Parts: sequence; C-alpha cells; structure tokens
Amino acid sequence: MDDELMKKMGEDAYDDSREGSVLWMAKEFYSKKMASFAIMVWAFAIIFFCGAAYTGIRFFGTDHTRCQIMYAALFICFVHGIGLMKIFSWQMISDNSIKREVKRLELRIAELAETIKGK
Repeated sequence: MDDELMKKMGEDAYDDSREGSVLWMAKEFYSKKMASFAIMVWAFAIIFFCGAAYTGIRFFGTDHTRCQIMYAALFICFVHGIGLMKIFSWQMISDNSIKREVKRLELRIAELAETIKGK
C-alpha cells in the first residue's frame, strides 16, 4: 500500500484526545458515512417503542388473564428490541474505532519497514 495513501487515511480529521468521550462517540455515529445505520436504528427503536407503549396500555385495559400475559410478554419483547438497537449502534461505533486503530497500526508498520530498509 502506498505510504502517502496510508497517511491520508490516518489523518482524516482525527483528534486523539477526544476519542474516548461519549460526545465523540455520538458524533461518530451520526456522521455522514453512518447515516444509513443511524436511520435504521432510530426507525426500529421507534417501532419497538410504539409497540411497547401500545402493549403496555392494552395490558392495563384488558380483564382477561390470558390477554394480560400475552401483552406482558409482548411488552418485554419490545423493550428488549429497544435494547438490541442500542447494542447494535454501540457495536457499529466500536467497529469503526477498531478499523481506525488497524489503519494506524498499518501506518506504523509501514514506517517501521521504511526505517529498516533505510538502515
């Protein structure tokens, strides 16, 4: 791989001091390249939230025990779906930072190989 290309990939507006902050992670998730994932996560989260609200209201509105059990089970499934969307978005953020670290390591290995060739 070309050294200039690797340096350019590693430099793309990156600030090392802010990488671990929650604000940086949110900014990373809502960037242009992650827009499709963010839209998908929010769409499913809204669907799961509406389903949880609906089944929660229906749980208290019914008198039959069988229906209450069904609505309670559906409510739990919808709430777990919201949690899964949060876990999915966290995984996408982690995936991007791992890719960035691998690019940095590739750059350092290329620099080390260049210094070894020079000696």
